[in-house]
Amino acid sequence: MFTIVAGTGYTGLRVLERLPAADAVGLSRSPIETTRAFHRVDFDALECLPLELPDRYRVLYTCPPGGDDDERLRRFLALLQPAPVRFVYISTTGVYGDCKGAVVTEESPVNPDNRMSKPRVAAERLLNEWAAESGCELIVLRSPGIYGPGRLGIERLATGDAYLNEADAHPGNRIHVDDLATCCLAALSEEAPAGIYNVGDGDHRTATQFAEEVARQAGLPAPRAISWAEAQKVFSPMRLAFLAASRVVDTTKMRGVLGVTPRTPEQGIRDSLSKG
Repeated sequence: MFTIVAGTGYTGLRVLERLPAADAVGLSRSPIETTRAFHRVDFDALECLPLELPDRYRVLYTCPPGGDDDERLRRFLALLQPAPVRFVYISTTGVYGDCKGAVVTEESPVNPDNRMSKPRVAAERLLNEWAAESGCELIVLRSPGIYGPGRLGIERLATGDAYLNEADAHPGNRIHVDDLATCCLAALSEEAPAGIYNVGDGDHRTATQFAEEVARQAGLPAPRAISWAEAQKVFSPMRLAFLAASRVVDTTKMRGVLGVTPRTPEQGIRDSLSKG
């Protein structure tokens, strides 16, 4: 089935390049290096799509929210005439908010508590209403932090940047970008039931422990550890907000229903370093 990848950034481009070349097109705000078909568009000023929509097609949407009510997404959905058979949206596990270290499943209530996660909840609600009206099958992939080639924090480690000590660190959730791409491909398949899926590697080591493994494999000194009180003086507000939230994201449904077995952090870091 023909596929539109709306947003061909770090994750979207990987999905586009794993789809059949003759049956996929990417929509990108920025120029991209690829041999696949794509159109450069401004999602915030899009008045018509640069292609004719077939009767049956599917969409992967990876764009970040455009404002609190995500007018970017609302504008894009209005152009999908006819509606796609299936729409896959990459959201965030941040929609659960700070759960004080508790386990969250797809049935857990959302409780967004910062400016990054609140628009994602608004987008999910918009998509649910639109899908019900249009008859489109909707899959929402709630993703944690994404790492991979070029996104291991090597520069931060090399310059001696600090990390929280283990006494103050919380459980972490993350996924390798190629595993997230695999989840997207599985979700695009009509065999996957519509609904919400938490995605992640199921390994909940802290950000500090993850950084220590990166440093070990990259041959760098172990990260310098500081207390939460010290971190509040030197970390950015965004980093503090990320580190303050605590939850353990259950990915049983991803493994059992989507059939995706993600790589371990050790393997993911190794793969990332090998690809630069």
